[in-house]
Amino acid sequence: MIAVLLAARPDRERERLRQIPVPRSTYHAVRRRAYEEGWLRDRYIPHPVPLGLPYVTFLVARPFADRAEEFGRTVSVDPGNVVLWSGAQAAIAVLFQPEAGDAKELLSRIETGRLASAPWSLTVRADGPAIPVYFDFEGLWCHLADLEGTLAYPHGLGGALPDVSEDQAMAPLTPHQRWAVGELLRRPFVATEQGRGGHLVGPFGLPYSQRKMLAKGWVTHRTLLDPSRVPEHRGKSADQVVMITGLPKAGARPEALFATLTRQCRVFPFLFVAGADRWLLCALGGSTPPPVDPTNPRRPVLPTLRDYLEGIDILQEAAAGFVARVDHRYDRLLAGDVRPGTSKP
Repeated sequence: MIAVLLAARPDRERERLRQIPVPRSTYHAVRRRAYEEGWLRDRYIPHPVPLGLPYVTFLVARPFADRAEEFGRTVSVDPGNVVLWSGAQAAIAVLFQPEAGDAKELLSRIETGRLASAPWSLTVRADGPAIPVYFDFEGLWCHLADLEGTLAYPHGLGGALPDVSEDQAMAPLTPHQRWAVGELLRRPFVATEQGRGGHLVGPFGLPYSQRKMLAKGWVTHRTLLDPSRVPEHRGKSADQVVMITGLPKAGARPEALFATLTRQCRVFPFLFVAGADRWLLCALGGSTPPPVDPTNPRRPVLPTLRDYLEGIDILQEAAAGFVARVDHRYDRLLAGDVRPGTSKP
């Protein structure tokens, strides 16, 4: 059931129920509990380009222990910051930006303030295939639960917009389109303010103007997993967040690395960013080695990475040690356009 929700396919409810061999009442009860317990949360994630923010920066750093709070404040107040996970050993942030060099000022503040050790950033354009996996945990969940295959993994961020020219994609949103996009981005948080359960903020029953934004690919509905709540299953655990970065070797292709990791290493990144000069992968791993299956051995991960990357840097943090200081707050990108809870003007 969790895998079906994480897949976030635009199926009607009855189609989802056909995929799960449980009674309808059981499905709804388990779904409601998964949200109430904080395992899952829904978000509406915008395509960065129509918002006029065609560049996405991923920032990874080791905050100094005595400056961690200041580091978090410095990053979180950036108007483009939509994700900030901060832990004792590592932090990762995502920023949507109008220009490629907009992250330089933030990096300068971190470095001159001596807030973190060796921060680095990766900026990519969002109108191409540079972000093939974006906080998608379905592959990991299916692996832990011993499910055969996945339904929609991987979900990425951005990419080419169907039936939209480059000029059209870069044109400013009309006031009505900004209203519709803003209503979607704020929907999960308005529901919380109104006391509605997280399982009730999906795309069913939306007004036409908001459904149109989803159909155009300008906004995507996603169900996200809290990594700190992933349970152990049959000796397989995922209690560590592992962040890997490296420089691609000549001729290396990101799709080939992804296929090798998922098929042979049985590692399912929840984040994969392939820039021209640097790649970033984030995955969940176990603090204890998984059981060995002599009939179906796994390919070692580090030698696989070495086939594609050089200058590899690895950061690791217990999933329970991360604090989501900014938890997929895409509504911040349109802050001030329309107050949460207001209706169409």
